[in-house]
Amino acid sequence: MKNYDIIIIGGGPSGIITGVTGKNQNPDKSFLMIKEEEKGLVPCGIPYIFHDLGSVDKNMMNPAPFVAAGGEVLVDSVKEVSFAQKKISTQTGTEFAYDKLVFATGSTVTEPKFIKGYDLQGVEYIRKSYTYVQALKAITDAVTNIVIVGGGFIGVEVAEQLAKFKDKNISLVEMQKHCLCAAFSEKLTEIADNTIREQGIHLYTSIKVTEIVGKESKVTAVKLSDGTELKADSGNPVHWLQNRIQSWHRKQDWRLTATMPLLQTTTCACLSKMCLPSETAPEPQDLSQAERTISLATATAEARIAGYNLFEIKLVRTFSGTLSVFSTEIGGKVFASAGAIKQACESAGIKYICGEFEDVDRHPDSIADASKLWVSLTVSPVRD
Repeated sequence: MKNYDIIIIGGGPSGIITGVTGKNQNPDKSFLMIKEEEKGLVPCGIPYIFHDLGSVDKNMMNPAPFVAAGGEVLVDSVKEVSFAQKKISTQTGTEFAYDKLVFATGSTVTEPKFIKGYDLQGVEYIRKSYTYVQALKAITDAVTNIVIVGGGFIGVEVAEQLAKFKDKNISLVEMQKHCLCAAFSEKLTEIADNTIREQGIHLYTSIKVTEIVGKESKVTAVKLSDGTELKADSGNPVHWLQNRIQSWHRKQDWRLTATMPLLQTTTCACLSKMCLPSETAPEPQDLSQAERTISLATATAEARIAGYNLFEIKLVRTFSGTLSVFSTEIGGKVFASAGAIKQACESAGIKYICGEFEDVDRHPDSIADASKLWVSLTVSPVRD
């Protein structure tokens, strides 16, 4: 049984950054990264695989920087972790001993089991898996009618990309009043909704999916709370067998740590508030200590701190939270926000002043590439 000073479980952004940082700081220590797939994906680029990039390979991510730093990589799955014996076993039957263990296991999709028909053939998810997304790309290329549930960034961006194929019928369902409502103010989300519709997307807001309708265990339609049914293709079964993308919430992958104590400071580097990292897992947003969460690549900041401090405290820094920064492009229009928005202030009970205005991004505005800007500023009022 081979022994390593550090074993990192997971090969996403947080695992790679922890490994590169840790190895550079401790070149004499042995590092092993265990990842389930040889090829990985850049999470933020996944929606653009479906049109603009045109290929999964153009959004590929690998641990080359970690290998260049002197780390080793094993493509396998961890089956069991023995914290008492400080060893792990993999699906292929290999065992490794470790001095310190880092969990960078990412997040998993939350299946909407409360919706009838969630498990029918044809219900798909956006997973951070190279082989899965590659297969999903082949499916979306072949089908005509696609319904996307969830108007967050992933849902909107995938819908916008698929709508660029003029032979496809794309529907987007969001239960809130507007898409992207957790990231932008209402005025901006209204503009975003209008822009989504301008792309030829059938947008349904303020409405829920109540049932996924099927026949012979295969999806045929999506039923909404007002009785509307969004039908799937009814022709060639190969086309409509898997002609839905389900964009849903994600949760941290806790499977390997089900029996792990919350504190394993001598054997385990922890990249989140408790003990599990995830490159897209919710993290606290620092807004006067208000408990809010954002789902961005915040674990990379934690990964750097963990990488520096694996063996001794080299970087005296705590991770108190994150101020959100969001941006996306829909139909050639850029939507972005930084810091607290009105909804965040109201939720946290913080007094604020908000101002809105329109202007152009070039002066004089007669310059050929000038475009209109809409800006909302939210600030805390000056105290006496």
